[in-house]
Amino acid sequence: MITCLAGGVGAARFLEGLVRAVPPADITAVVNTGDDTVLHGLHISPDLDTVTYTLAGAINREMGWGLEGESWAAMEALERYGGETWFRLGDRDLATHLYRTHQLGQGAPLSEVTAQITRAWGLELTLLPMTDDRVATRIKPPGREAIGFQEWFVGERHATPVEAVEFEGIAASTPAPGVIAALSDAEVVVVCPSNPIVSIGPILGVPGVADALRARRESVVAVSPIIAGKALKGPADTLMADLGHEASVAGVARLYAEVAGTLVVDEADHDQVAAVEAEGMRCVVTPTVMNGSESAAALASTVLGAAILDSGR
Repeated sequence: MITCLAGGVGAARFLEGLVRAVPPADITAVVNTGDDTVLHGLHISPDLDTVTYTLAGAINREMGWGLEGESWAAMEALERYGGETWFRLGDRDLATHLYRTHQLGQGAPLSEVTAQITRAWGLELTLLPMTDDRVATRIKPPGREAIGFQEWFVGERHATPVEAVEFEGIAASTPAPGVIAALSDAEVVVVCPSNPIVSIGPILGVPGVADALRARRESVVAVSPIIAGKALKGPADTLMADLGHEASVAGVARLYAEVAGTLVVDEADHDQVAAVEAEGMRCVVTPTVMNGSESAAALASTVLGAAILDSGR
């Protein structure tokens, strides 16, 4: 079994390659839910949905979120009433949130609802939310009160500088059913090329998760989302810099060194191998830009090979 820590578009694309490299039923993805939000009374789980839609072949690839061929009648009608439309929800995407919210309201935990949704999309891998408890990523701009992650990421287009990131409710949370077993029993654990602060950070912050990874550190491999000092998509580089971390593969290594024994970096960072190794991690250099399913599958195969070699299996 292979277990992945996942959040965002980079993770979804990596998983799209991984299901081509190994049988999907052998994969478990533990997905960030710190990005979850409630809007229009609906519980929205952006990372869970992005992974689900991508693996189902239904994602809007141009936008990187939502469904291909979507219509927007509900948003247009809401705009007429002066409702909030800064967070765009397509008509078919709304059905996912309506279903999730109803099931949660009936008492089903998020992990159970997620399983129902992934089965409906015909996915064979297992998607687990990091926790069934409420954890909310909060962003604190300088001189302002902390705001919700989506308000910063979407509403302010992640252009506002960040003074601090908080994970509200994380100390009292517990891993969702199956999470610790998936991390402990997997042959390999992969930290996907996701934002290390707001995608992977919340997962590691759930009590018990980081400890489970430390216990098997040598068979945990992380993929850097930073290439030549930049993030291909999203604010990982600027967010790292705002919070005092070096926006480089060495900076990523410092964030992951306690829980992962190997860091996979892009060819553009071939000259940074020594800097990564200085942080106590083995460094593997390979093309990491995923331009399509074939390059994603090639990266997944390299990552698995690196992890298995590092664990001595």
